[in-house]
Amino acid sequence: MKAMILARIVSLTDNTRPLRLIEMPEPAPNDHDVLIQVSVCGVCHTELDEIEGRTPPPSLPVIPGHQVVGRAVSLGSKVKSVKTGERVGVAWIFSACGNCKFCLAGNENLCPDFIATGRDANGGYAEYMTVPEQFVYPIPELFTDAEAAPLLCAGAIGYRSLRLTGLQDGMRLGLTGFGASGHQVLKMARHKFPRSEIYVFARSSEERRFALELGAVWAGESHQLVPHKLDAIIDTTPVWAPIVHALANLEAGGRLIINAIRKENDKQNLLELDYPEHLWREKEIKSVANITRRDVMEFLNLAAAMQLKPEIQLYPLTDANHAIVELKSGKIRGAKVLQIA
Repeated sequence: MKAMILARIVSLTDNTRPLRLIEMPEPAPNDHDVLIQVSVCGVCHTELDEIEGRTPPPSLPVIPGHQVVGRAVSLGSKVKSVKTGERVGVAWIFSACGNCKFCLAGNENLCPDFIATGRDANGGYAEYMTVPEQFVYPIPELFTDAEAAPLLCAGAIGYRSLRLTGLQDGMRLGLTGFGASGHQVLKMARHKFPRSEIYVFARSSEERRFALELGAVWAGESHQLVPHKLDAIIDTTPVWAPIVHALANLEAGGRLIINAIRKENDKQNLLELDYPEHLWREKEIKSVANITRRDVMEFLNLAAAMQLKPEIQLYPLTDANHAIVELKSGKIRGAKVLQIA
């Protein structure tokens, strides 16, 4: 099969080609695994963190990609929940131990043995992949393969982030960063909280125009102050500065949700917080760590019910490096998806 592999950690520039196209044997499923013929795979900012070494070290060499849609073509001898030929998806969570206190409480995202698709196990930048059957999800018929791919991470993690805000209808929501996840959260929030105003902070004029097209009441840069304080803000940016700006725009008792696995330059002390301006009056900061199976399943059902279709840009598998460099440079409108089959 054809696959794009990451063999070493590199710093991304316009001329970097971090992934290499190779031919390798098609994987065989173990007893509880499903072999998937991959149709498409979304490109996520987490891939940038893996390539540049900000996440826990990948199991190199590794096939990246964790927003996978394809068909089950072969089943392990003990698989019961998936049928051959079924269209399925794979998300960031590849497996967890199933026995720790977090897994038993349905919080397998916090499992100390959490295995990440495309980082700790081979992912979807390939023609085939295997995954344990418990971490395979049926894809609603409403969506094309390419439309479904960004739902599996950008959408599902956005769903978890929105749930963690505790937002109620009529409260004001801010979105800092407006890429694959942010534009899905905006659509979700307008559906779930029709009386809530949504404010978007984005670095490019194109992203800000896109946010207004989708129904944001205001769009500006992250350092700007909004006309009204916000009850909750979700940050999806890769850098620290927007965190401080978001706290300045947060209402008393408001909550900032940081939806990022890592921040760039996170070893430097770049947070210059002024306590009364940024944190006083019972403001909260909460991080998002990965996603659970519940998040993925609930969000896929919600997305189908509200007919949430993400904006996508398609690239062939051989252009994976180009898509990644564009993502790094901020050339974003919606979600980037690799067409594999």
